[in-house]
Amino acid sequence: MAVKILAFAGSVRRESLNRKVLNTAVAGARDAGAEVAIADLRDFPMPIYDADWHTENGVPDTMRGLRALMMAADGLLIASPEYNTSITPLLKNTIDWLSQDVDGESGYAPFTRKVCGLLGASNGAFGTIRALPHVSYILSNLGVFVLPVVAVPKAGAMLAPDGSITDERARKMVHGLGVGLAETILKLKA
Repeated sequence: MAVKILAFAGSVRRESLNRKVLNTAVAGARDAGAEVAIADLRDFPMPIYDADWHTENGVPDTMRGLRALMMAADGLLIASPEYNTSITPLLKNTIDWLSQDVDGESGYAPFTRKVCGLLGASNGAFGTIRALPHVSYILSNLGVFVLPVVAVPKAGAMLAPDGSITDERARKMVHGLGVGLAETILKLKA
């Protein structure tokens, strides 16, 4: 039974710590046998959500594309940076667009009954632990089952030039999140 996961980071910065750390979680999910598609939100540009714009223009084709990837997935791996102790505008806007009804299909459809591995990395001592509950709450409200979150503090100091995590404890936690996500989905599908 194939497990399909969509992975993305709430950052499009070229040297994003979260995109780098996400790769270790993706490796964990793949090691557990999951098929993982990685989406770069840079490839899915969208305007800031505005109900009037939405009424006049509909859902952007880019969001339809990302929505299709989410609909095909059993679970999500999301790496969330922390801006001012909360969710990034990019990630919030993406979720706001994805949660809109499309062609008569509920905005909850891409989220309902999905399992999510949620993580975050920062150079600070808290490693996005203040933002992750905000993201978890939003996703849970949309019908997502969120696994216990993993925060990676002082990430810049523990990343090798290739983006791999050099701190063994942090690497095991992040890799384990990917493994746990794949295993949880498999158990729920059985």
